[in-house]
Amino acid sequence: MAATTHTVSNQPPPLVGHDVFTSDAVLTEAVDRHTAREIAEEVREELGALGRSAGSGQVQEWGALANEHPPRLRTHDRYGHRIDEVEFHPAWHRLLGKAVSAGLTDAWGRPGGHLRRAAGFLVWSQVEAGHGCPVSMTHAAVPALRSDPALAAEWEPRLTSHIYEQELRPAGGKPGALFGMGMTEKQGGSDVRANTTSAVPLGSDGEYLLTGHKWFCSAPMCDGFLVLAQAPGGPTCFLVPRVLPDGTRNVFAIQRLKDKLGNRSNASGEVEFDGTWGQRVGDEGRGVRTIIEIVAATRLDCAVGSAALMRQAVAQAVHHAAHRSAFGGKLAEKPLMRNVLADLALESEAATTLAMRLAAAYDSDTEEERALLRLAVPAAKYWVTKRCTPVAVEALECLGGNGYVEESGMPRLLRESPLNSIWEGSGNVQALDVLRALQREPQAFDAFLKEVGRARGADHRLDRAIRDLLTELADLEGIEARARRLVERIALVLQGSLLVRWAPSAVADAFCASRLGGDWGTAFGTLPHTLDLASVVDRAAPSGNA
Repeated sequence: MAATTHTVSNQPPPLVGHDVFTSDAVLTEAVDRHTAREIAEEVREELGALGRSAGSGQVQEWGALANEHPPRLRTHDRYGHRIDEVEFHPAWHRLLGKAVSAGLTDAWGRPGGHLRRAAGFLVWSQVEAGHGCPVSMTHAAVPALRSDPALAAEWEPRLTSHIYEQELRPAGGKPGALFGMGMTEKQGGSDVRANTTSAVPLGSDGEYLLTGHKWFCSAPMCDGFLVLAQAPGGPTCFLVPRVLPDGTRNVFAIQRLKDKLGNRSNASGEVEFDGTWGQRVGDEGRGVRTIIEIVAATRLDCAVGSAALMRQAVAQAVHHAAHRSAFGGKLAEKPLMRNVLADLALESEAATTLAMRLAAAYDSDTEEERALLRLAVPAAKYWVTKRCTPVAVEALECLGGNGYVEESGMPRLLRESPLNSIWEGSGNVQALDVLRALQREPQAFDAFLKEVGRARGADHRLDRAIRDLLTELADLEGIEARARRLVERIALVLQGSLLVRWAPSAVADAFCASRLGGDWGTAFGTLPHTLDLASVVDRAAPSGNA
């Protein structure tokens, strides 16, 4: 090929070498807003260091390699011994080690722990989302274990440790440990009460032998698992270690790894128990209640993870449009492209703002904030995860043909985007959970009304949306069939209230006009042309280059 025909021009530079945290105005403002003054500098430094690492070329290469080389299952060693080990590319272990050392499994108990951990999770998940699964599972296991003080005392220091060690050996000899979970079975899915895995007590000290299968076991390479099984007293939660205290392997037969649409770097497996040793967590028959503690934490991570994917997709789209020229000017300066970018940026900002508000509610831990979480977490999980895929698709299109090419990273974002809507309960499960909260826990809706009411009077479209929501709630006929519509409105009203209070006026005005006021089409890029769209796009730029 002649050099004269292969001159490269008008191609955007890679989005590399930037600080993923400090270049995100929405996230930095949220962290400042919800962080106590006495730890604000410490938190900013911590997240800035993680953001610089996330934006580096080396770490981005780790993310690509972890997905290009998915995990492999080794059921037996060379001599025929059953080992059930999952092999990962070294890049996976580097990503996971950095996540653990950055405190992404350590939220419970340190000042501002949930906010700083959620912000870090949002930053680091932009590099690669798959390794976030064991990070999230480990984080979520802590409140479940606290139902048994003895187990919590033994395991919590390992789960909140900042040291990652990949070797499978007795957890008592490791400086840190990771947890996975085994809840879903073939015949039950989200209906965990239909599970058939049995648990037979060995004595009075909480030890049982489990027999059965798990259709989806999250992160089967971890040190321990929280597993749901049928004990004599009903569905019960158990702690199942991979390696027993004497160094022998627990019976944990990984039958196969799932071949998934996305999340390629992470292992999800089918697991068989056959006389598998486990310790009861909480009382017999209280397993579903224990799971609720887990689900509340992981559902928020679903929203945070989707916000991370949206942020990365929008950052790539804005960066591309700021550097790519067409038809006599930069793409970002073209009115129609600016409309698309602004529309995408609104979705991303609303998702991040809501996720950080809910993380801060965990830190507050007041009765009112706990009530708000009961309603707002499933609503946020439903809506934010549903919006992730359309954002990823539209952002990919902003890059044109380049976005459809694997090297751009956009196809990986697209493949990853539907997962959080499925994980920890699909959309219908979330919508029905919101209905249960509305019907059984009136204090949850009271807390929601108080939260959105803090912006009442500031925008007439938000006020009208709140009134319309109350009218819809007053009509109970066919409410289950209307549940998705209702939960969508709850989430949008909450997002609108937060943006009206905290976002720049250009952002709040555009959100209320489109999402609440109805001045919006059915595709991105249909915002009213009279809005200050340039300010919205500038705010979304990953390095001030829009």
